[in-house]
Amino acid sequence: MSQNTSLSNKAEPDRSGSGSGGAKGAGRERDVVDDADPRALIWDLLRGQWRFSALYAFVELDVAGALGDGPLTAGELAERLGVDRVAVGRLLRTVAALGVARSVGGPETPRYALTAAGDSLRADAPGSMRSVSLLQGAPVLLDAMESLADAVRQGRSSFAARFGSFYGWLATDADARRHFDVFMTTRSRAIADAAVAAYDFAGIGTLADIGGGKGTVLATALRATPGMRGMLLDLEPVMAGARAFLAAEGVADRCELVVGDFFRAVPRADAYLLSNIVHNWDDDDALRILGNIRRELPADGRVLLLDMLLPEDDRPHLGKEMDMRLLALYDGGRERGEQEYLALLGKAGLRTERVVELPNALSLVDARPE
Repeated sequence: MSQNTSLSNKAEPDRSGSGSGGAKGAGRERDVVDDADPRALIWDLLRGQWRFSALYAFVELDVAGALGDGPLTAGELAERLGVDRVAVGRLLRTVAALGVARSVGGPETPRYALTAAGDSLRADAPGSMRSVSLLQGAPVLLDAMESLADAVRQGRSSFAARFGSFYGWLATDADARRHFDVFMTTRSRAIADAAVAAYDFAGIGTLADIGGGKGTVLATALRATPGMRGMLLDLEPVMAGARAFLAAEGVADRCELVVGDFFRAVPRADAYLLSNIVHNWDDDDALRILGNIRRELPADGRVLLLDMLLPEDDRPHLGKEMDMRLLALYDGGRERGEQEYLALLGKAGLRTERVVELPNALSLVDARPE
């Protein structure tokens, strides 16, 4: 039985400048390609690289940090950052069109302020997007995405062939690791908040978070469910900051840390949580993980999985774009369609009780032993 609970997401406003509104003025074209031309879609997709480059320059130069205290002119910003006045003015004009900044005052000498989106790029902003933005622009990762055609030809990631695993590469790059850790903490907290708002963890005696890092999702579930205990399983290097984090979250006294490898074995628990784990692995490896859990799962136990389940039709979905990221970076990692995902659980001896849709293209799958 599958039950879908949908939480609607508001569509983002079109700031691309290629929308259908508006008309051509005298001697002025609204866009390079008219909206009635089907090539306009291709043109818009190609321009994505330009928009990303402008955003990345904005982040790399820490323009958001400089604008955090209030609006500045291009000249004031150039003096503060040590950059070219004319060039930074052009950058500000572009990111303002993208909705990251906004101009205030007259057009002769505009001052620029942050929008709510731009404010999230400050390093000290709650849920800051600065670290993930810097990570996305890492030259090694950009090179992997530019080699996507090779991954399609060969059926494997050129990044993996060159560097091994993504996590192995992170271990060699301190800046990338720091940005990744900040991003994952922020993302995991958002996932956790959505999960506990949509799913009732009451009735679970012990919840084991498998591959849960420092335990962000588990800590949120424990705070929301006072009678529940937790177990956190991950590799030793990943667990380094877990004890201090769980103590700061006020749940360390209800959580046992288990150093281990989910490919080898998992501890026995009443329920298991896998947050963004299955999509990192091909079917064989995913079944190894799920099989280890199934062997320890009691008859009345449950497995809770947080992942993106792709719609079976052609509608846009973040997971479809994420799947290209996985193809470029991971050997075997992939997003799966809902039926494909549920069939994989069935092969592991698990039946799907229900599927709960969460914000940001995520789903929570509640599976029970067959």
